[in-house]
Amino acid sequence: MRFRNVSDESDADINLTPLIDVVFLLLIFFMVTTTFSREAEIKLNLPEADTAEQIDTEPRFLTIQINDIGQYGVQGPGEDAPRQLVSTSVETLRKALKRAAGDLKEPLILIRADGLTPHESVVRAMDAARQLGWFQITFATGMPRRH
Repeated sequence: MRFRNVSDESDADINLTPLIDVVFLLLIFFMVTTTFSREAEIKLNLPEADTAEQIDTEPRFLTIQINDIGQYGVQGPGEDAPRQLVSTSVETLRKALKRAAGDLKEPLILIRADGLTPHESVVRAMDAARQLGWFQITFATGMPRRH
């Protein structure tokens, strides 16, 4: 039997180039096929003000009430209840505010919006007041509930 001498053999080498190529290809594949999900809507719980003041509805106040689906109600000075508007357009709201203001030149606008009211509806109410030249706008807030 013939035995080979181990010292005659050259050292065995492992070629790492194909392994590195495969790792890079896998890395590129995972980078290209990965998708990132974005939340389309963020749920917000609107904060309540600890320092909310009770505002007496003086005759110079105009109140705009907005429910959770964006419907408006306008209450002028001396009126017992707000009048609900059929249309939610800026023009309709502007006409209702002008009619409710009567002789008032610069009334204070009090916006009472539900916590779930769309932001667009509040901005529309502010825009209608701004178009009439009324810039004194305040918001009604609730006191936090104590458990």
